Amino acid sequence: MAQIQIKNIRKDFGDFNAVKESSFTIEDGEFFMLLGPSGCGKTTTLRMIAGLELPTSGEIYLDGEEISQLPPSKRDIAFVFQMFALYPHLNVGKNLSYPLVSQGMPRAQIKAKVDEVAQILGIQDILKRPVGGLSGGDRQRVALGRAIVRDPKAFMMDEPLGALDAEFREHMSEELRALHDRMNATTVYVTHDQLEAMQMGDKIVVMNNAVVEQFGTPQQIYDTPATMFVADFIGSPSMNFLHFDGAVATGADAVDLNGQVLGIPRQIDGASGKLVFGVRPEHITLSDSGAYRGEVLATEYLGTTQIITLATPNGEVKARIDSDQIANVGETVGLNFKAPTVTLFDAASGQALRSELNEKVLAHG
Repeated sequence: MAQIQIKNIRKDFGDFNAVKESSFTIEDGEFFMLLGPSGCGKTTTLRMIAGLELPTSGEIYLDGEEISQLPPSKRDIAFVFQMFALYPHLNVGKNLSYPLVSQGMPRAQIKAKVDEVAQILGIQDILKRPVGGLSGGDRQRVALGRAIVRDPKAFMMDEPLGALDAEFREHMSEELRALHDRMNATTVYVTHDQLEAMQMGDKIVVMNNAVVEQFGTPQQIYDTPATMFVADFIGSPSMNFLHFDGAVATGADAVDLNGQVLGIPRQIDGASGKLVFGVRPEHITLSDSGAYRGEVLATEYLGTTQIITLATPNGEVKARIDSDQIANVGETVGLNFKAPTVTLFDAASGQALRSELNEKVLAHG
């Protein structure tokens, strides 16, 4: 078992608050993503779990044992860095065996373990080669192997694919997820790439300005964002925000947007004042019969689909539609929104209003 529990951890560097009170649980065997923009606190959180930083307050549990003040050597956690952190004067095999040699493991066991890990990673043919002449992908495999060879309780990965080019990064992300599935090891992975997080993660924590904005499965975070920040950060293009002044009653299933009544999921909480109607581009369709109107500003061809940018009375909107649908720049078209997918937000706080959609996805996501 390698469950990791984070309870109200906080990290201050002098007067700077890097991580505010954060709590979440990483279950045994999960591929867990810490996602957010640069400076949000995700790497600091990872380093606190690994023991490279000590929390100012709060508790960290590994397999039920409180470890927040233990040194890294006492935590049985392996760390994989973005820049590989290999020993350049050693060949691949000796880089892999170094952690085991340091532990005083017998030579025969070391060889057997190195051979096993090399086979898992497909690097048996380069064990004798110096690491300096390897490609970025092979160096990353060696860095992963040096972590795997120890059989730790959990792996910490700080943007391990960030130094690779885009095409090879996608290939390595598939390999890394497949490797995780074979080993079923608890993995905590830091990234600023929302596509990487959505593709690879079992659970995601989205952080911003030292705060956990949302914690859940990729589906929960995409379908029912808890805040406007999450809705904007996740998705490409991101969620559309149509601002309006109005009110929505408890139990309401429609709102008045610029004189047009638009369907929404049935609301559990009512609200009034400055509100935001949030809808993703793929949940908008163009229709001559649509009562809500927008002017086409631009089209972007993407092969099977196209992105249409429109000006509406409540703000600019992007719609993802089939590439064979005609939308001419300058024309005014009707818009239809898929009511069950809409999220309403309070504009001042940025928080999503509770609806039947939120509750359904949280219960079954």
